[in-house]
Formats: sequence, C-alpha cells, structure tokens
Amino acid sequence: MIIIVITLFIWGFLIEPYILTVKKIQIEDDALKGLRIVFATDFHYKPYEKFRLKRDVKKINEQNADIILLGGDFLNGHEKGKSLESKVVAQEFAKLKSKYGVFAVFGNHDVWQDAEGVYDNFTKNNITVLKNNSQKAGNVYIAGVEDMQTQNPDIEKALKYAKSPTILLSHTPDIIYNVPEDVNLTLAGHLHGGQIRLPFHGALVAPSKYGTKFAYGMYNVKNRKLFVSRGIGTSVLPLRFFCLPEIVVIDFI
Repeated sequence: MIIIVITLFIWGFLIEPYILTVKKIQIEDDALKGLRIVFATDFHYKPYEKFRLKRDVKKINEQNADIILLGGDFLNGHEKGKSLESKVVAQEFAKLKSKYGVFAVFGNHDVWQDAEGVYDNFTKNNITVLKNNSQKAGNVYIAGVEDMQTQNPDIEKALKYAKSPTILLSHTPDIIYNVPEDVNLTLAGHLHGGQIRLPFHGALVAPSKYGTKFAYGMYNVKNRKLFVSRGIGTSVLPLRFFCLPEIVVIDFI
C-alpha cells in the first residue's frame, strides 16, 4: 500500500504535470473550413520553469497553425516572486510562428502579478493582447474579453467591430450564456480540467460558478459552441492526476 501511495505521489507531482500532450479536434463549420487554430492556455510559469516555456513554444510551432490563440494565466501565483517574469515569457513567445498572428487575453494571475508588464511586453513582441476588442486574422475575426474575476469583460464591446466568422477568446467559460449565437466558437480555460480527475467521474472541483459543468471538453450551450482546455500549468497545488496538460489543435472541416 505504501508503494502505491508513493508511486501515485511521484506521478501526480513530478511526472504528469510535466507531460505535454497535443489534443486534436475537428469542428464542422463551412465559414471556417480549412483553418487550423492552435489554442494554449493556463501556462502558470514559475520562476524556475523557463525550460517548460521553451518546450511549449517548440511544441506549438510544430503544429503549423494558421492562428495561435493564448487564453491567459501566463504568470503564476498571487505574490511577487512566484512567477517567471513577463518579459522573459514575452521574449520566448516572440518565437511563436503562425500564418495570421498570435492573439492573447489576460487571466486572473496575469492581472494579480503584472498586467501592465504582460501587455507592454507582449505588444513589443508582436503578440496582440485583446481587451474587450477584436482584430481580423485572415478571413476570421478574433475577439477577446477581459478576465471575469479581476477585470470587466464586455462581450458587446469586444464584438462591436467583429464580422462573421468570429472566434471569441475568454479566460473563463463562465461567460458562455452571454455569448451571441452567431459567434462561431468560444475558447476558454481557467478550470484546468479540474487538475484532479477520477476515471468514470471526471473533475472533482473547478473554480467556476457552474462547478464542474464546463470543466473540460467540447460543449454545445444553447447553440453556442464552446471548447474548454485543460491548460498546461498548475495552480494552487502543483498536481495533476488523470488530467494531462495539453495544447489544442482545432481543424475546421
């Protein structure tokens, strides 16, 4: 029994959190047919994790994205000194390659740690940070809202100048019921898939007003398409169990 506990401890704290998988999904959408998006979120880079930052950039670039979307929480923790610096993250993210650009939104940890630094450093390194606004990328509009926990997300403002087809980027999935039905897809993270999942049960807990309802996966919410990623990093506990870190490759067919 002791050996099993030790093995599970080693796996959950030292092995699974450092595995990076590639989740590939296909979505039928005539307006976006042929487009490939890579979505990555919830990085939570700790001060000693530049090796993970470099690995993530390399893995994302291997997917040959038309558009790269980043869902926030690039930084980690509530207290200063608990995160890799925003300048370091941005300089490495500058190496991300895609046909139509790299777009990002803030997560709650980014705001707690260094919102101004993330915005300035990302912008200097050709990463478009969306704050209740949108930008055109090829033939699609990418809209992004501010973080729900620490800022003031305004979907109407974010979509004001966007035209169809549109993909909406939000740190949290909790906004989904307020998203217009004509948005082609909403992408979110924040919940980490629960970080701890049990076979035949799923996530035990998730930081959402809807509990574990939108913890992970593809959803159809009253004709609104939503995908929620497990993300890459960890928060609160440096632990993952049956909840492998991932980047997501979305091919529209």
